[in-house]
Amino acid sequence: MGSMLKESYSEFLDSLKKSGVVITNESELRERLAEAQRWRYAFMTLAANGKSLGIQFIDHGASSNDEQIREAFDHYAFPAESGRTFATKLASD
Repeated sequence: MGSMLKESYSEFLDSLKKSGVVITNESELRERLAEAQRWRYAFMTLAANGKSLGIQFIDHGASSNDEQIREAFDHYAFPAESGRTFATKLASD
């Protein structure tokens, strides 16, 4: 079961990248998510506060794929409104 969760965060990050999100210091992000018991919560925390660790999410065409981003959040069972919150922050950065 733990393996499935690790695959899930990895697949989730890959889906964000396919939608046009560039992740800086992705190796640090992946390492932290691998260690987290609740990787979804850890992801949202790092998305909001990861700059000091060099973790940033950059819109490289993602704004045109806003729906795809929200669908990824829904597919990977994030809390309601997480996708919208992430997309809004991505657009504002």
